[in-house]
Amino acid sequence: MSLAVVGETSLIKCAFGLVPTPLVVLPDRTVMAEGMPMGNIADMVPLMNIVTFGMCISLANPEVDAATIAALGVLVPMPCIPVVVDPWISEALDVMVEGPPAIDETAIVMCLWAGVIHIEEPGNFTVMVP
Repeated sequence: MSLAVVGETSLIKCAFGLVPTPLVVLPDRTVMAEGMPMGNIADMVPLMNIVTFGMCISLANPEVDAATIAALGVLVPMPCIPVVVDPWISEALDVMVEGPPAIDETAIVMCLWAGVIHIEEPGNFTVMVP
């Protein structure tokens, strides 16, 4: 079986964010696929690996909730600051990238504000999985 793995050029998207954003894989990564650093499930640090998705529309986000209450119930998007505390959930458990498993195209991670972050565009490289 082959899996599309996720790396430096991959786009991620939050269900409550308004725009997709690239996954940031730090340049010290030594495992590459077609010349690009591969991501692993530990690449989930807010504002380092997962940057803003523009504006957030989740009422679980206290800033969105407060702004919406102040607007008498009209949803008011607020700047997205992702809060991710657990690693990515990935099916690529047999592909290790500097210790942890790789992130593949099926991977998801949860934001504390109830958003599911998924892979919008994995990139153009695949690996064979036994």
